[in-house]
Amino acid sequence: MTSRRRLTLLAVTIAAAPLVLGGCTADRESATGSAKKHVAGPELAVTPGDKARDVPVSAEVGTVVKGGRVTGVRLTDDKGKQVNAEPREDGSGWVPSAPLQPRRTYTAEVTATGDSGATTTRTTTFTTMAKSTKPQITSTLYFVGNRTYGTAMPVTVAFDPAIPKGARADVQRRLFVKTNPPQPGTWSWLEDGSQVYYRAPDFWKPGTTVSVRAGLQGLPIGKDRVGDAERTATSKIGRQVSLEIDNATKQMTVLRDGKQVRRIPVSLGKPSTPSSSGKMVIMEKHERTTFDTRGEPNGGYVVDVDDAQRYTWGGEFIHSAPWSEGDQGNTNVSHGCANVSATAADWLMGVTQVGDLVTVKGTEVELQPGNGWTAWNVSWDEFARGSALPVPPGLKPAPVGPAHPGAVAGGSPAPAPSVSGR
Repeated sequence: MTSRRRLTLLAVTIAAAPLVLGGCTADRESATGSAKKHVAGPELAVTPGDKARDVPVSAEVGTVVKGGRVTGVRLTDDKGKQVNAEPREDGSGWVPSAPLQPRRTYTAEVTATGDSGATTTRTTTFTTMAKSTKPQITSTLYFVGNRTYGTAMPVTVAFDPAIPKGARADVQRRLFVKTNPPQPGTWSWLEDGSQVYYRAPDFWKPGTTVSVRAGLQGLPIGKDRVGDAERTATSKIGRQVSLEIDNATKQMTVLRDGKQVRRIPVSLGKPSTPSSSGKMVIMEKHERTTFDTRGEPNGGYVVDVDDAQRYTWGGEFIHSAPWSEGDQGNTNVSHGCANVSATAADWLMGVTQVGDLVTVKGTEVELQPGNGWTAWNVSWDEFARGSALPVPPGLKPAPVGPAHPGAVAGGSPAPAPSVSGR
């Protein structure tokens, strides 16, 4: 990947023009014996610059104010139609709700109001570039609309090819998450730039609405590529469920709202194909699927399985395994999956949701970053260090109380590889 070129929009800084005083001012001064002081409006700079051309369709209206705040933005196209836009939380700009159209002219009128009530208005007219012919970076949003997800569901965006480190801040600024009730979080990049995750310091509260926008269409990324598409989704967070699997006991503990509801015997990966230890998230659920491991180092088999729930890209599932029921609870015989009885697997399918936390401990290998949605497999401090933008210093997990570790904290698919299973 070539070196990064930050998206730069021309800024025009224009001192606020003085208000024109009425012709009777001199008479007032003579009558009162004192001059009425003029109160200047705030200083306001707006981007893109006036008459700017070849502006990316991902452009937003940038604002810098001294001595006041932006109180109005109106963006219209060359047919006079208003373009919907929303302000950034930090007040640095207004982001159109959809990408601008190529080879179109837009006019932005921005008004800022000072503490005294005086206003300044700036108008800028700019023209967008033709549709880019540069290669696109393909993005995949692993958060689908109109679903109900578990409380550990991270928002995941995958990229092909990966985003170089120098371009990640620009990309991250075009990734938006809103939650109701508000539960602020941050994005965190995998070291290789192939995925970025968003989560809050604690698990989502049940009933939360999560809205996501990846506004990457036409965004310049480095020197040679652009973003591929605009992607949005809104879904709800459901009940709190988590699964804890202990290799020492060969038991799975199922928790709902932090309380144990069932223990299930399991058989994990045998020594030659061990299961991963770590904090994972259920990614997919299949009532019936086929595991085809032909061509894999420790594979070579094809088998149909029922009630399968994936939690790693590498092919680790919880699934029905009637053939190993005699080993479940005492011996590991799988190729890495968590084998459970047919009855238990069927019951689990009715209890779990995509986005529920799965914790496995005591196996021979550790979960590798990016092998699944691994946002919870690191501490909050380490997760926050993966952000390409500053993280608010006050954003911290809630204090740890005496509740069970599976309880709700704070109070209450890269294209998927072939289903391999183990």
